Amino acid sequence: MSKRRYIAVAGNMGVGKSTLVQFLTTQFHGTPFYEPVDENPYFARFFKDMRKWAFHSQIYFLTHKFRIHQVIEQTDGLVVIDRSIYEDAEIFAKGLFAAKKMTDDEFDLYWALYQSMCACLKPPDLLIYLTCSLDTLKDRIHKRGRGAEKAVPDAHLERLQRYYDDWIKRVDFCEVITIKTDDLDYLTDLIHRDRVLDHLAKYIL
Repeated sequence: MSKRRYIAVAGNMGVGKSTLVQFLTTQFHGTPFYEPVDENPYFARFFKDMRKWAFHSQIYFLTHKFRIHQVIEQTDGLVVIDRSIYEDAEIFAKGLFAAKKMTDDEFDLYWALYQSMCACLKPPDLLIYLTCSLDTLKDRIHKRGRGAEKAVPDAHLERLQRYYDDWIKRVDFCEVITIKTDDLDYLTDLIHRDRVLDHLAKYIL
């Protein structure tokens, strides 16, 4: 069996996580794991009424992300995940709770479940944190055309970014690399592709 190399790609909505996961797993013959957004039955309803559906949506993501992490631990070679279970809790659940979209009881139950799950999981070997401007986020969200995401308020994106920037400073379970993606096109631009490959190859090969 080949040694597993486990990479998590983190960042706000629209920052380019799925694109980087696709790029890395194609270039280095790895296995991608994507966030189950399209399968979440509460996702569209969440953006229409965050207070009503936040807890349901977050429990769905947490449960399915835990299952993905379990599969990752049984997968050899390079594995790259689009948004880890840590972000679900540290960014989205905490942010929604702070915004009064989850009650104390809901958040306490969610957090207890999250901590129990984390105790059973191995952390990634590397965390790649992607960042870009709010305007770039909004433009990419619009272009990829997920109907539910088009309704996301600017205030929600800004709140998530604040939580990301705070959380990434506290990550101590693995090495962290930060990449700004505003002007990066690593799928079609050869110069950008070589730049990203040079930056990450030593961590992957």
